[in-house]
Amino acid sequence: MKRIYFDNAATTPLAEEVVETMAKAMRENFGNPSSIYAEGRAARAAIEQARKEVAHYLGASIGEVFFTSCGTESNNMALKCAVRDLGVERIISSPIEHHCVLHSLDSLERFGQIERREVRLDAQGHPDMEHLEELLKSSKKKTMVSLMHSNNEIGAMIDLREVGALCREHGALFHSDTVQTIGYYPIDVSKTPISFLSGSAHKFYGPKGVGFIYINGDNIIKPYVDGGAQERNMRGGTENIYGILGLAKALSLAFDNLKERRRKVTEVRDYMKAQLEANFDNLQFNGDPENGHYKVLSVAFPPSAKADLLLLSLDIAGVSVSGGSACSSGADAGSHVIEALKGDPDRKTIRFSFSHNNTREEVDQVVAKLKEILPVGVFGN
Repeated sequence: MKRIYFDNAATTPLAEEVVETMAKAMRENFGNPSSIYAEGRAARAAIEQARKEVAHYLGASIGEVFFTSCGTESNNMALKCAVRDLGVERIISSPIEHHCVLHSLDSLERFGQIERREVRLDAQGHPDMEHLEELLKSSKKKTMVSLMHSNNEIGAMIDLREVGALCREHGALFHSDTVQTIGYYPIDVSKTPISFLSGSAHKFYGPKGVGFIYINGDNIIKPYVDGGAQERNMRGGTENIYGILGLAKALSLAFDNLKERRRKVTEVRDYMKAQLEANFDNLQFNGDPENGHYKVLSVAFPPSAKADLLLLSLDIAGVSVSGGSACSSGADAGSHVIEALKGDPDRKTIRFSFSHNNTREEVDQVVAKLKEILPVGVFGN
């Protein structure tokens, strides 16, 4: 059986058009963008055209978009520069953020740079908006709210406009890790009160090693990576031109095909959920499957010896899935998200995440493999 890839929240395969764009740039656009001769000017022009495309799809100005190495760098930059340069003394976040946000907050807190507060969450991972407002009202310190648009493990989502409006009302900055939603949902920063957001190309069928950060023009920060004057003096280091052009191409493809891709992914995801419910008893779905990110389906299987080895067994059977975040050094050490939401620790959580390239036939094959792997007692009638 050809391997089946159901872990698109971890990373996505490169679109063929992206490969072609990058290969062409590697052959023809080798100049250093900081050089003033013809090859350098051509490279600079290509980067600025890519920046223009990204800004267009975000509803941003070109002066508000900066290319980085990944979403992790973008999130670190937003949080740490807000503290260093914008006078932020207090950050409100949640316990289910991506590790790059949680560990950044750990670092800021450890060095006494911030007061850290956490908003309450419901069982599905949604923030309690009344509690968020209470937290915003409870201090006069310069505050930032950092909440991800869609949780990478369970797909639970926030309303960017609602949170942004609440932050604006109380004079707080708003940062959102939008790595999982850029290229999947329309986001218009001209209509959404937001200070910082982040993206990473490899989540929307682009290359690894390149991302971007949107910084609202009202927020003047200093470089996070010191060096030359690259990225409008915001990030030192020669630009990854091939990656940047690949990112812009991938984003263009994502938005040009947004509705059709969503239709295909939703159909496969819903079919997977229906087939699991038809063939297995006592399943639990983490997050908010009806209203969460349409590419994610997080399933908690009932306890059994076979379930404990489910990730490995599926891999051996030719199926790629994960237990949660792909950013935990490959270790299946349990999920901080499920723990924070008080999920049953004895259940085995599997995250299936889908692409427009996946099919119902692949779902049928995966369900068949699950029926071979798991004990009879887990089956429905």
